[in-house]
Amino acid sequence: MMGVRVLLPKYHAILEENGTAQYLDCKHIPVSFETSQSTDELWELHDETLRSFHVQNTIHSPSLLDLKIELADRLFQACCFCDHKCRVDRRKTPGVCGVQEARIATEFLHFGEETVLVPSHTIFFSGCTFQCVFCQNWDISQLPCGTSIAPEKLGNVIEQRKKQGAHNVNWVGGDPTSNLLYILQVLQNIDTNIAQVWNSNMYCSEETMKLLHGVIDIYLTDFKYGNDTCAKRLSKVDGYTAVVRRNHLLASEHGEMLIRHLVLPNHIDCCSKPVITFIAKHLSNSLVNIMAQYKPEYRAYEQKDIARSISPEEVLQVKEYAEKLGIHQI
Repeated sequence: MMGVRVLLPKYHAILEENGTAQYLDCKHIPVSFETSQSTDELWELHDETLRSFHVQNTIHSPSLLDLKIELADRLFQACCFCDHKCRVDRRKTPGVCGVQEARIATEFLHFGEETVLVPSHTIFFSGCTFQCVFCQNWDISQLPCGTSIAPEKLGNVIEQRKKQGAHNVNWVGGDPTSNLLYILQVLQNIDTNIAQVWNSNMYCSEETMKLLHGVIDIYLTDFKYGNDTCAKRLSKVDGYTAVVRRNHLLASEHGEMLIRHLVLPNHIDCCSKPVITFIAKHLSNSLVNIMAQYKPEYRAYEQKDIARSISPEEVLQVKEYAEKLGIHQI
């Protein structure tokens, strides 16, 4: 099995100051655009810049990051950050996710993540694109809460957390997807060489995945289900497998990956094995964390199949299946 350093070389280069976080490179890529240009024109410019960019020695304005912020602002006004694509004007009303403006439930140095990530500066947003009946963070994911913090102020906090030993900035929730405009605005206000982690259920739109390209260093993904039926019943989302598989493939092209899979009771054949099989076939150089901490929370007791804790035997069965397929487990 390959080691963590081999599978996450760019991340370790940033930690050791031998590499640069991608969002910083974005600031050094000049892009000439006008806000009067159409959205289609700006997307064409954005995509062409990513295909043929050249990182320069000095920060430029406007830069690729500025262009991403302009495009994100337009998405914000007809929201399609996630694949619900509710297209509401978030300046006026919340989306399906319950999010209007970005609200931070908490932020701190987290020592409970995977060893390679800690200490991790986790920034928890409230609101989520999913409505998981078993959510362990339901108090922030399903209920509007938290504080509105100016991007420049949070930027100062990030720089302080880096001085305190943070190895990365871990954008999480709930889910960070609805808050992409705000996240890019925060990054515009910092110049610290620190890795950016996208900790998400990966139900992002293709537009969001484009905006993350060149910004995110590690995709810390939550690959939940192996079929659409379970996803719809337990998380209230449509078309799960096509969207999340597409986004995992895109993420693997644009950054390094650590994939989480939470083993659910009675869902080995319908979810765990299909997820592991897909990873083995298409994402074989990713790290995978097969997680055993499921217990019925929130409204899980309303669903008979997941109304109990996971058994050690079920977790072992999934881990052995992953080992058989050559998965790099962490």
